[in-house]
Amino acid sequence: MAKARSTRRTDFDEDDVRVRPSRRGSRPRTRTRPKHEDAETGRVLTIDRGRYTCLVDEGTRREHEITAMKARELGRKGVVVGDRVAIVGDLSGDKGALARIVRVEDRDSVLRRTADDDDPYERIIVANADQLAIVTALADPEPRPRLIDRCLVAAYDAGLEPLLVLTKADLAPPESLLELYGPLGVPYVVTRGGDAYDDWDLDAMRAYLDDRTTVFVGHSGVGKTTLVNALVPDRKRAVGHVNVVTGRGRHTTTSALTLRLPPHGEDGVSGWVVDTPGVRSFGLNHIDLGRIIHAFPDLEPGTEGCPRACSHDEPDCALDAWVEEGHADPARLYSLRRLLATREQAEGD
Repeated sequence: MAKARSTRRTDFDEDDVRVRPSRRGSRPRTRTRPKHEDAETGRVLTIDRGRYTCLVDEGTRREHEITAMKARELGRKGVVVGDRVAIVGDLSGDKGALARIVRVEDRDSVLRRTADDDDPYERIIVANADQLAIVTALADPEPRPRLIDRCLVAAYDAGLEPLLVLTKADLAPPESLLELYGPLGVPYVVTRGGDAYDDWDLDAMRAYLDDRTTVFVGHSGVGKTTLVNALVPDRKRAVGHVNVVTGRGRHTTTSALTLRLPPHGEDGVSGWVVDTPGVRSFGLNHIDLGRIIHAFPDLEPGTEGCPRACSHDEPDCALDAWVEEGHADPARLYSLRRLLATREQAEGD
């Protein structure tokens, strides 16, 4: 009796293999992101709960604001006020229109702070600014020189030009505070202020703001937002009042907002101001103190003789001899050392 022939096959190929379809789909993954070469350029003016108000067609007759969201392809890359971004989608600016930010262009400058000196997480206040206006009241509330020093350190670290803005000169004279910062050579503006914006003399202020993007930073209650409202009267923001007992202001600005200054003068010059929330502290944990010396060009050449990792406040520091030889004013060295020690001292000291 003949044996039955086996029905098992040994010549399988890929056509005989059944593949169970994936529940996630069979579309191949790729790390290549679209270039979006047709994207339009915009400037981030403000951010509110994940929505970005951006200015497009800047400098043209078609200039207008749109609302955008961050594209998923950006991942965790942050988008901050002042960023220049590439935007696709509905750029009409019509009600309900929504575009996507698909790229953040390289930043010229970044102003950062941490909540406290021991906080490892830095927060970017604004990008691509040129100048930091440090606003402080001469009274009600009292000036806080240590906070001013910290803002100066942050400005020097970010490569921003500092501007000291003293408000409420009708309540206290500015001379003693100006004497403290005179050796630093920081430009300053003194304003009287008041509830009636017509009382403000803003000509000197505008001269420093022309053709620049200026960030306004200050403690709550110093009149920062009131000053911004006087400069840009058609975009008034809410202002708070200072408690006359504690000197503490009420936070009324909750997010940074970029505003265009109205043109003035024969040439119609203008600029940008960024109003920021009032700060109670200005942490410097992120600061590289080695960069602060760059803001002192009269002292920097004298550091060539310093020992390695010199703190510029130790017995072997070459800056003492540099000053004794007449290359720089001793008051400048004192100011440098005061700023370098800022991070080690509490703001209220």
